[in-house]
Amino acid sequence: MTNIKPKPTTAQQWLAYIEAQHPKAIAMGLDRVNAVAQKLQLEPAFPIITVAGTNGKGSTCALLSQVYLQAGYRVGCYTSPHLMRYNERVRVNDIDISDDDLCVAFDAIEQARGDIALTYFEIGTLAAMWHFCQNSLDIVILEVGLGGRLDAVNIFSPTCSIVTTIDLDHMDYLGDTREKIGFEKAGIFRENALAICGDENPPQSLIDHAAKIGTPLKLINRDFTVTKTTQAWQYSAEGHELLLPNLGMQGDFQLSNAACVVCATQYLNTILPVSLANIHEAFQTVTLIGRFYQIHTQPIIVVDVAHNPHAAVSLAHNLKAMPCAGKTFAVFAMLADKDIDGVIHAVAPNINQWFVADNHSPRGAKAFDLNQRLIKNDPKSVTELFADVTSALNAACKTATKNDRIIVFGSFYTVADAMSTVLQNTTSTP
Repeated sequence: MTNIKPKPTTAQQWLAYIEAQHPKAIAMGLDRVNAVAQKLQLEPAFPIITVAGTNGKGSTCALLSQVYLQAGYRVGCYTSPHLMRYNERVRVNDIDISDDDLCVAFDAIEQARGDIALTYFEIGTLAAMWHFCQNSLDIVILEVGLGGRLDAVNIFSPTCSIVTTIDLDHMDYLGDTREKIGFEKAGIFRENALAICGDENPPQSLIDHAAKIGTPLKLINRDFTVTKTTQAWQYSAEGHELLLPNLGMQGDFQLSNAACVVCATQYLNTILPVSLANIHEAFQTVTLIGRFYQIHTQPIIVVDVAHNPHAAVSLAHNLKAMPCAGKTFAVFAMLADKDIDGVIHAVAPNINQWFVADNHSPRGAKAFDLNQRLIKNDPKSVTELFADVTSALNAACKTATKNDRIIVFGSFYTVADAMSTVLQNTTSTP
């Protein structure tokens, strides 16, 4: 008798099901996902902006989405990973996809794929685009999951592409130099479709690839510039200057992401016009949960998904720019395959005491191992070890006074656990 498993009927059942469909969490290559896309006849008629980069992708996608929403367009946005719910990854007009629509999309991919094994991310990418194609959208913004050239998002040709920053991360898949990683990220470029790069020192491999395939490329500090002013900041390109307001997001490094957004919207202005007022409103209102984002007061708790040295340097700059009267406590948990030493080195000078936790991901580093790295990089560090982020955060809250602050960082999992903890503590308080 054949043992046939029942078809998933809920979003959680579907997510568990698709996670088990491929033996590897990451399997680079486009042949399989392309084959299923062709079966589904996924041929988007709307313009697409594809965003790649080591850091800054999420911020750039959020700013792009909000600019076009302010201009009155119907906007689809696909990002990853999520913090609290998978539905956050697929948004139409800034609203998460519903569980029902998510189930319908997953079912459409399941019927089309047959015996083709797809990864969790590949199924999710196809489901997102299938959902977007069912709606009358004016523009879709796609965030690359890993790299660019061989990422599932790259089966859809962008009208414009953006590479934010390039640094050493995911080296097992993308290469161990910025030149190799730059080439992988440049894989999202297309002939005659504008590419924009916000890295102040772009690898030559990225520039060469654009020239080789006939991609017009605009670089920050060469084709467009950012200048801070006493009022806010200024975007300059081709002799034109725009005075723009301070961003709702914290950190001067966000100005490079915002400048890439201005460059992209100016390029697409003939097909999707946006006004300066639309840009102003979007830039002032957008905040991104998980990027130096305050989730509690008394004590102040700030969460940041910083998980590589480049992001950790930005986190350190933000901590210095917003000093507190008391001490800074860190709740810290990371994935084992990241550059842990590089992250610690960047942030350690700003931390008075560490609450180090196990990371519940299968790829998570153990608190003991993180603590050994801390002692190695900062022998004077004061540390405590915990079995999970919740225990570490609760202990930090008991230690902190009203003048202190707590920064929770190291991975998306770390931030998600912290946010869940704060939410549970808030709702359980009489």
